[in-house]
Amino acid sequence: MAQISPPTPVEAGGDQPSLKRVMGPGLLLLFIIGDILGTGIYALTGQVAGEVGGAAWLPFAVAFIVALITACSYLELVTKYPQAAGAALYVHKAFGKHLLTFLVCFAVMCSGITSASAASRAFAANLATGFGLDVGNGVILLIAVAFMLLVLAVNLRGVGESVKINVVLTAVELSGLLLVIVLSMFFILGGQADFSRVVAFETPADKSVFLAISAATSLAFFAMVGFEDSVNMAEETKNPARIFPRMMLTGLGITGVIYVLVSICAVAVVPVGTLADSETPLVTVVQTAAPDVPIADLLPFISMFAVANSALINMLMASRLLYGMSKQGVLPPFLAKVNLSRRTPHGAIVFTTVIAIGLITFVSLVPDSPVVALLGGTTSLLLLAVFAGVNVAVLVLRRDDTGTEHFKAGRVLPVLGTITCLYLVLPWSSGRPVGQYQIAGVLLAIGLILWVITWLSRRKTA
Repeated sequence: MAQISPPTPVEAGGDQPSLKRVMGPGLLLLFIIGDILGTGIYALTGQVAGEVGGAAWLPFAVAFIVALITACSYLELVTKYPQAAGAALYVHKAFGKHLLTFLVCFAVMCSGITSASAASRAFAANLATGFGLDVGNGVILLIAVAFMLLVLAVNLRGVGESVKINVVLTAVELSGLLLVIVLSMFFILGGQADFSRVVAFETPADKSVFLAISAATSLAFFAMVGFEDSVNMAEETKNPARIFPRMMLTGLGITGVIYVLVSICAVAVVPVGTLADSETPLVTVVQTAAPDVPIADLLPFISMFAVANSALINMLMASRLLYGMSKQGVLPPFLAKVNLSRRTPHGAIVFTTVIAIGLITFVSLVPDSPVVALLGGTTSLLLLAVFAGVNVAVLVLRRDDTGTEHFKAGRVLPVLGTITCLYLVLPWSSGRPVGQYQIAGVLLAIGLILWVITWLSRRKTA
């Protein structure tokens, strides 16, 4: 298998410039933290508590361990093959099956674009709430589309500008979560909290404790995804083989600690039933811990910045993934077009934005659809299946000696990662609702149709 030489301003044998390396250790760390700390923790804490009771911290801890194991496999591959495209590239190198590669690419891209589309809708709704605007669904849709066009402009401007904006948005995200932790700690230290709830299991009548923990972990894992997006930025990172391991493990550690602390504080301050019934659980926590703090007025703006960060990073990931796979010859060549002055993949950026605007329109037209409610779980389902494939790819690619120094995950962790990811995917072990599998099936069917169209067009031009 051919080795990849260091990128130059213009790739050898082609007229497309390479992507610009602008991300150092600090920006990469903030990119990873900002990607993981999305809207999930702001909304999922109550739902996780509804599955397991006061021990809501346990599913987040288990999800962190599963993510950490798989992250080691990603680190071996990204330091071995420091290119954009991430999981799809690794599966393609390991198995060489264009159909499988295309489906992996489509699944990851779809998860990113769907997440960004939902985030843009949430951004518009929070903006209206924060400014007290009494507007209809049509205006919310226009705001969401305008926001996505703003994300398009930022991404076209350059990854340097994008990750700098990410620094600001990540700081806002962190401030909201730290506010929850600090105010809750004052409440707890004042002797007003019921800390016994933290170790109490309360599961639904139709589930055993073990199945309830599995279902809650499958849900909590949605809050942990995001670390894998960073590998799609490998071609824009300075010396990725050296800084990726430290920054990814540090970022996962920081977010894992924050999630566990937030979930412990939440159940200690607010009874589980109240927490599970709240659509804004962290607002309820702070209102209980510090009723004089006007968090209800502040939270829409914090949430607005949080979801904006999620949208920006997910659109960065999706466009770089398509760019990378186009360079590998799996997707049409126009997706590998790079702007000569800004050195950004403008073809992939515009293409993913068009898809995102279509999804925003669909979500806005049917806001009460159960499909919308299940998209988060479906995203987690698709990504866990992809993670299982990445863990297998690590073992297969051990036979490919690139002759370069890279991170090594060992033999046990990839096997353990494959087992844990598949456990959280399979219906009889994960406790997932049937609707998630139905949505995933439709998405993969769409991906298969697109692959057939691409294959037929290439066959005609061969």
